Amino acid sequence: MITFNVNGINLSCDSFGDNHADTVLLLAGLGTQMIRWPVLFCERLVAKGYRVIRFDNRDAGCSSHFTDHPAPDFAALAASHSAGQRPNVPYTLFDMANDAMGLLDALGIPRAHLVGRSMGGMIAQIAASEYPQRVLSLTSIMSSTGNPNLPSASPEVMAMLTKPAPDPRRDEAGFLAHKLAFARRIASPGYPFDEEYHRTLILEETKRVYDPSSVGRQMGAIVAAGDLRPLLAKITVPSLIVHGADDALIPAACGRDTASSIQDSTFMLIDGMGHDLPPSLFETVVDGIDRVARPSD
Repeated sequence: MITFNVNGINLSCDSFGDNHADTVLLLAGLGTQMIRWPVLFCERLVAKGYRVIRFDNRDAGCSSHFTDHPAPDFAALAASHSAGQRPNVPYTLFDMANDAMGLLDALGIPRAHLVGRSMGGMIAQIAASEYPQRVLSLTSIMSSTGNPNLPSASPEVMAMLTKPAPDPRRDEAGFLAHKLAFARRIASPGYPFDEEYHRTLILEETKRVYDPSSVGRQMGAIVAAGDLRPLLAKITVPSLIVHGADDALIPAACGRDTASSIQDSTFMLIDGMGHDLPPSLFETVVDGIDRVARPSD
């Protein structure tokens, strides 16, 4: 793992493959760390001939955290979103897109293929719109446009997302049960749920850094970014939109809206996929990334 100072904060990343190959930059989702992009997934991209960079977003993992700023109240965020108002937040997705470009600068990479999942997909969308000279292609997975008219997760799923988990330092079993229940609820119903894999991942993330307030701040960044559709209309790079037909957190209509907002984009709807990326789908998604990255090959 390497850490760079970017935009006045520290960003931690690691790299796979040949440093001289075309780069795929992987952007993580809400409240998750770069290790949510499994090594096996990265290695499959390397086998296609890419260099792969994954990194911890600001307020996640081993990158800088904004602990001086309290997490916004979830009810207040929801009210701001419904009213079309910008909440008072320490940063937005636009700042996080700037981070991604700053990290490429620090690594000496002029242009890259961007692949983002969930919140990371929205960050990648912004970067592709705002920095077209830096982006070779865009793949947005299980993400959305911020369109306020789109359907949202059910109240039950939102309650599971926003309910505080037990402190793992005092109640590890309760913490794991809480996290595993949510992971299972949003997982892909068409594919086996590997509880041991998820348990290990949750514990590894917690061991790297435990900061429950960061999720609220990142949610604030999403709300503050607003409706991205006017930006998406400006995207000209080859774009792939991947979404699960059975996504319980960000419904498939959100993926369709993303695809319809980006001219000439390709929409890949995967039956049985929820709001996760099971190993059985690695090959499918990697092949899709490769096709959009090399459309003329």
